[in-house]
Amino acid sequence: MSNRFKEKIEEELAEEEDQLPEEPNAEEKEPKKKEGSVSAFFRKLFVEGAVSKEAATDMLPYLIFLCVLGMVYIANSHMAVKRIRDIDRLSKEVKELSWEYKSLKADLMFKSKMTEVAKKVDTLGLEELIEPPKKIIVPVK
Repeated sequence: MSNRFKEKIEEELAEEEDQLPEEPNAEEKEPKKKEGSVSAFFRKLFVEGAVSKEAATDMLPYLIFLCVLGMVYIANSHMAVKRIRDIDRLSKEVKELSWEYKSLKADLMFKSKMTEVAKKVDTLGLEELIEPPKKIIVPVK
């Protein structure tokens, strides 16, 4: 396929060289050849089409595969960004819960001190023991 394309371009270049009028100055002739070949290539590429209909239909499964692959790539990047945002949100939540746990633990430690318990119970009429507790022994029959 590419050989046919190359042959057609070479034929057109040969035809254009034959059609060009000869000039006495050789220095001016060489740049015109390059310009003619470049313009012939771009004319062939954009006007006449570089790819035939058969070649386009042959490439269609490959192009569809590339499109699907591109969509999978985009979806994967969106999912990765979403996961990163979820991880950041959860790490902030864990930090906040950790701070709340530490503050509640410190508050509980303060409220469970003997002096704080005595202050709370004093309003109920209970008093702190002055003498140590006594052991009760029950005889076995």
